Amino acid sequence: MNFAFDDETEDMREAVERFARRELGGAPPRDGVPDREEFRRRWQLAGKQGLVGSVVPERYGGSGLDAVAAAAVMEAFGYGCPDTGFAFSVAAHLFAALVPVVEFGTEEQKRRWLPALCSGERIAAHAITEPEAGSDTLGLRTRAVRDGDHYVLEGVKAFTTNAPVADVFVVQAATAPGGGFFGLTAFVVEAGTPGLTVGPPYEKVGLRGSPTADVRLDGCVVPATAVLGAEGAGAGVFAGSMKWERTCLFAAYLGAMRRVLESTVAYAGRREQFGVPIGDFQAVSHRVVDMTLAVESARLVLYKAAWQLARGREDQVAPALAKLAVSEAAVRVGLDAVQLHGALGVLGGEAETLLRDALPARIFSGTNEIQRNNVARALGLGGSRRGAGRR
Repeated sequence: MNFAFDDETEDMREAVERFARRELGGAPPRDGVPDREEFRRRWQLAGKQGLVGSVVPERYGGSGLDAVAAAAVMEAFGYGCPDTGFAFSVAAHLFAALVPVVEFGTEEQKRRWLPALCSGERIAAHAITEPEAGSDTLGLRTRAVRDGDHYVLEGVKAFTTNAPVADVFVVQAATAPGGGFFGLTAFVVEAGTPGLTVGPPYEKVGLRGSPTADVRLDGCVVPATAVLGAEGAGAGVFAGSMKWERTCLFAAYLGAMRRVLESTVAYAGRREQFGVPIGDFQAVSHRVVDMTLAVESARLVLYKAAWQLARGREDQVAPALAKLAVSEAAVRVGLDAVQLHGALGVLGGEAETLLRDALPARIFSGTNEIQRNNVARALGLGGSRRGAGRR
């Protein structure tokens, strides 16, 4: 067992932390909707740094990182960038949209889409969630009907990360309604395709630096060459991307938690009550220790999942546990940081920002309840419940 990164990965971590602090500093937008031009400017900077294409093979413009190195880079990104929403958008682009193209795309699709998506010139979004189908991904109502050498897409997608700024969409639709695992198909659809429209950006409680909106498909015609993988392979495409997302995306939260933990320790050391620093009180110091334990425990679980993913191990439990451990730890650390900052904790600052950004983490990438279902089923429990753990 070796808990240290190799020299190359450590150098990348340090470079990303410096870059994020220097170029991506500043709090997330307070009104919940990031400025489009500023978002693009920061995105292009992240592209030049290699962040938006880190796991894509070098021949397509990426850096070719494995899952461990990618998680290390995302952790450094989350630590250096105070806008966790922006880091979340980068991770969603990379792990939910680019990874499916890398793993399932044809050579023509890879050469057409990946270079610009890796450079920061273009942005990708993964459209799967619907108003009536969140965790029940096999119950999608969006339809794709074959018409000669084209497909016609009809439906509405909700909560689509990056939708307001996306140039490319990976869209999941049912080609065989009621067909179960083999009833879904993934498509690569360019923004501006007639019939594809994006709604206004959401104003969210957390992850405000990540632009999110609905996507409507109204007679959207795409060529058969837009199919990702093969017809009926959509569920497999989605499952593959979720292994990466539930592992590497959540590494950004590790960095954010470490940043807030450090600032909370510093605050406890200088804030005085009754003539002594509040860190001298056992109730405070023990809470800080518990925060540290939560962060370190979650970190170990996540990097174990990344280690297995880097070695090609087909394990659905490790990513589910990583997602559970990190998201639950982020909420707890956020709550504790707010408590230790007292009245200042409910004003604008790192503590309350982490808490707001952590709340969605228990929902996206499959709710934590679904992750528990998945793990329970892997342990031989709950398998008799119809539809349990579909996502």
